[in-house]
Amino acid sequence: MNCFQAKLIEHGLKLERGPLQTLQINVGRKCNQTCGHCHVDAAPWRTEMMDGPTAGRIARWIQTHRPAVLDITGGAPELSEHFRFFVETGRASGCHVIDRCNLTIIETTGYAWLPEYLAAQQVEVIASLPCYIEENVNAQRGQGVFAKSIRALKKLNAAGYGTRLPLNLVYNPLGAKLPPAQTELELDYKKELRGRYGIEFSSLFTITNQPIARFADDLRERGALETYFDLLARSFNPATVENLMCRSTLSVGWRGEVYDCDFNQMLGMQLTEANPGGHGRTSSSETATTATGSSARKLFLWDVTPACLDGREVATGRHCLACTAGCGSSCTGALEKEVPAIV
Repeated sequence: MNCFQAKLIEHGLKLERGPLQTLQINVGRKCNQTCGHCHVDAAPWRTEMMDGPTAGRIARWIQTHRPAVLDITGGAPELSEHFRFFVETGRASGCHVIDRCNLTIIETTGYAWLPEYLAAQQVEVIASLPCYIEENVNAQRGQGVFAKSIRALKKLNAAGYGTRLPLNLVYNPLGAKLPPAQTELELDYKKELRGRYGIEFSSLFTITNQPIARFADDLRERGALETYFDLLARSFNPATVENLMCRSTLSVGWRGEVYDCDFNQMLGMQLTEANPGGHGRTSSSETATTATGSSARKLFLWDVTPACLDGREVATGRHCLACTAGCGSSCTGALEKEVPAIV
């Protein structure tokens, strides 16, 4: 039993999947940036990208099952040759489509078409901007990133984002700490970005840094990884569990494999075929392993339906503490409004 499961038991809670709302597709690990907090470990030199046959099989699943939301991520998802194919497949299937954009891709040669294209397809943009202060952004995401991000935001505004189309920004803390209250920080962001740069956006999402991949490596090198886990455990908020994204989101990897969430995907915690009479339960302290004595087959998107996922126990590890700490954290930001006191 991992420490996150112990927290659930302590509070009399279970974590099971509910009805599927969001299909989140990770089209690959290639990115035009190398961010210090990146849980995907994405970078310009990564080569893992979805191929055509896999994209086709996923598109047919979307057309058949028509999830309410299609969330396209990466890496920089726009670098995928199948990005527009997924956008247009999702829109034609009645999905609300999300592009998780790092903003600087818009300033990259060959991608100036993005704002107008996304606006024409009525795609929601969720964009990374971990601070409204230039020095903090460049420290986390690389020199010059802030200036490029501001230029990209202005282009998105010119295309109608932040006014008639949804443009949501993402805040990640700089370092091993929890985000502040989302509502208050959003007011600061809007005041500063509007006042300094004339930029408008819809909402701010605060997301806790996940202690996996590049961020975990940095904490480990500084001898701070266990201290961070202790902070997350002490900040566990049982009120966040009901609305965790793993209950309503299915994460798909670049090979078509499926996971309960994007973080589990990065740890290789792939969903497995349910045993006869069971739910294929998995658990781990760091990565998922099948229950003792089981012999379960790893699942791909085309092996599952929304109905067969409903009620299935979510695979967990101690990294899940990041999603339940403080106000909680998900792909759409905080789960609770008030920051509880740390015990």
